[in-house]
Amino acid sequence: MTTGLRIIGHRGNGEVRQAFIRYAKWLRARHDFPVRLPVYLSGSRRIVTVDGESATASIFLPFDTRNNPYIRIPTGDYQNLVVQHGRDNALASMLCSLSHELVHYWQWLETGSTTERGVAVRAANMVRSYALDVDHP
Repeated sequence: MTTGLRIIGHRGNGEVRQAFIRYAKWLRARHDFPVRLPVYLSGSRRIVTVDGESATASIFLPFDTRNNPYIRIPTGDYQNLVVQHGRDNALASMLCSLSHELVHYWQWLETGSTTERGVAVRAANMVRSYALDVDHP
C-alpha cells in the first residue's frame, strides 16, 4: 500500500500550489500519512461534492481502506481572497481548508468515521503552528 501526502494539480493557481507543497512538506515532518492521500487542486472557484453540494474543499473517504481517499480543493477564488484579505491571509484560509479535510482523514483512520466536532479548531491550530515556523505561507 502506498503512503504519504501528495499535492497534485497544475490547473490550480500556481502560487497556491507552491504554498500547499511547502505546507505538505511541513506536515509530513510532523504527521503520519499511512494511507496515501492525494490533494487535487483545481482552477475552479468551488467544487461539487459527491452529495451534489457546492464546497470550498471536500474529502472522499472510501469504506475500504485498501482504496485511497483524496481531497479536492478549488483555487479559482484565490485572487478575490487576496484583494479582500491580503496574500498571507488568503493562503492561510486555503491552508485551513486543507487542514480541515486532513483532520477528517485522521478521524477516518482512527475510527472509520468522521465528525465535525472540534475539526475547525484543530484545523486552525494546525495553520497557527505552521505560521510560527514560517515567515509567509
